[in-house]
Amino acid sequence: MAIDQHFPGTRGIVVAHIPDPNDHASEHERCTLREFARRIARLRGDVAGGFFDPALGYDAPLYFVPSSTLTARQAQALGIAGLHDLFGGVVPHAFVATKAISHPLVDADARAVEGWSRKLGASIADAVLPGYTVFAREDALAAGRRLLAAGPLRLKPVRASGGRGQSVVRREEELRAALDAMDRDEIERHGLVLEGDLEEESTFSVGQVQVGDLVATYYGFQRLTPNNEGHQVFGGSDLTVARGGFDALLACNPAPKIRHAIEQARRYDAAVRACFPGFYASRSNYDILLGRDAAGTTRSAVLEQSWRAGGATGPEIAALECFRAEPDRRLVRASCYEVFGDSPEPPARATVYYRGDDPHMGRVTKYTIVRQDDDARQHH
Repeated sequence: MAIDQHFPGTRGIVVAHIPDPNDHASEHERCTLREFARRIARLRGDVAGGFFDPALGYDAPLYFVPSSTLTARQAQALGIAGLHDLFGGVVPHAFVATKAISHPLVDADARAVEGWSRKLGASIADAVLPGYTVFAREDALAAGRRLLAAGPLRLKPVRASGGRGQSVVRREEELRAALDAMDRDEIERHGLVLEGDLEEESTFSVGQVQVGDLVATYYGFQRLTPNNEGHQVFGGSDLTVARGGFDALLACNPAPKIRHAIEQARRYDAAVRACFPGFYASRSNYDILLGRDAAGTTRSAVLEQSWRAGGATGPEIAALECFRAEPDRRLVRASCYEVFGDSPEPPARATVYYRGDDPHMGRVTKYTIVRQDDDARQHH
């Protein structure tokens, strides 16, 4: 809803926010973000304020639900001082929010951007795939030759999401051709990741959210679905959510491969906090790929991080709502679905975030449900 009035006497106002004016978010993305903000406002006992409008006078503290990770400069301009002021994260430099931070430079003389951490890559080497981040074409060639000696590699533009713009190369001439086709300025300003390629078996999500006094940590499995053009895209997630931190989640006795993924995400998260002291987040999500490398060895690795409202946020909020309503509850299983084209009505107990014809995406339905078919009232 639009805000055209003040809210005297309220505890706070929760607003959705799209920080980048060039981010032309689709209708279903805007509707979903606004509904996230509305439900978070209810969790906090605040007023839902629709989308943030800097021209309005707000008579109560603001809590932001941004569509992207904020830089420290952006956060300061909005009056955000810590993790209790937003659902998402704040980074000291823009590159920290991208895939670039997951890998080291190819050598000590390689080009880097201001604020680069030379410690992070080494500290998370056992949690990610073999790879390098480069900021120059010549460094990309050196890194590529080194990785190709062990098998195919994947080129990953650091600002793209959902696998867009990625390509796999198997020989040096393919690498050169792929680099020639890329925007050199994009590489120099934002970076490029070269990473050993895995044959995918499954993708996990591991994450943690905090809203007020509520903290929840989870693992989940992602699903793919065909969109209205027939391409495989994100189709939803099935989450197991524990009240509390990583120890509470591990106490649920997940399967060994999931436990390993949780530990990898935990190390990655801790390393980022140690290497970038200006970083903080109330919502963290790590995608972890399980697959086989060129030698046939099964590997598990963190692919990328997300410190903003994302695909799993529907079930994240649903779990927090359950924990708020039932103080003794320790475990929630919740799922979100993104369905393209004509589809049956969502279940009666579903929270529907969007159902309609998006001008750019076509017919889309997005909803979340809390599973009732298992013992989700597990106690310590």
